[in-house]
Amino acid sequence: MNQEEKLDYLIDYLQKENLHQQAFSTERTETIDEKIALFRGLCNIRPPRQVSEAFLNIQDAFLTEWNHSRPSVSLEDLTPVHPQLYLWQGDITRLAVDGIVNAANSNFLGCTQANHNCIDNIIHTRAGVQLRLDCHDIIESQGRKEPIGKAKITKAYNLPSRYVIHTVGPFIDERGPSAFKEHLLASSYESCLQLADEHALRSIAFCSISTGEFNFPNEQAAEIAINTVTRYLNKTGSKLQVIFDVFKDKDLHIYERLLRKE
Repeated sequence: MNQEEKLDYLIDYLQKENLHQQAFSTERTETIDEKIALFRGLCNIRPPRQVSEAFLNIQDAFLTEWNHSRPSVSLEDLTPVHPQLYLWQGDITRLAVDGIVNAANSNFLGCTQANHNCIDNIIHTRAGVQLRLDCHDIIESQGRKEPIGKAKITKAYNLPSRYVIHTVGPFIDERGPSAFKEHLLASSYESCLQLADEHALRSIAFCSISTGEFNFPNEQAAEIAINTVTRYLNKTGSKLQVIFDVFKDKDLHIYERLLRKE
């Protein structure tokens, strides 16, 4: 079964499963890119229900090849800016490191908006439906939504990383960031670092937590990120190798300037 045949199987399975669920546009798809967009959207809106072994086998085979069609980036490909600190611009799902950080929401089930371009959506799409099932189990077990500033760890499934560390950062409204919201953002970073050390991870890649859909000012968030990570490494003696992964040029320039001051 080639990639397109796998994709056709997965789309057919998800469409049949979705018949009496959430409305979703299933216009005719002809190109491979159109089919990938449809597959992604169907996965995004899919609730955390069990799925057949046959689906998982074909999904994993498809995602493995799809993810490997882009060059992965390992720690050895990067040059540290400071001892244990790295800066890289790109899609975090390309990083072949021990753990990548996902900026989750309090429902903790990934982004359920079809084809939305947030990091939560991208990570769940490329990892596979197992990731949402794991997150659902965590929420069911704790009996409440995920609190802000904490972190949980799951396997990364079909991603090149080994684990995904999920954290919910603070949301900033029109009043702007308060001292308490700054504390919560710092807590997200520290919770991820502690969890990485507890699981003996050697490397962790942070996205810019809370700066996207959650509106935290980019410069202030970067200052908190760098200060929290540096303080944690100095205080604990942790050997973690930490990558600040940015996507936008704006964030790259901010981190470059702030890290030069360190």
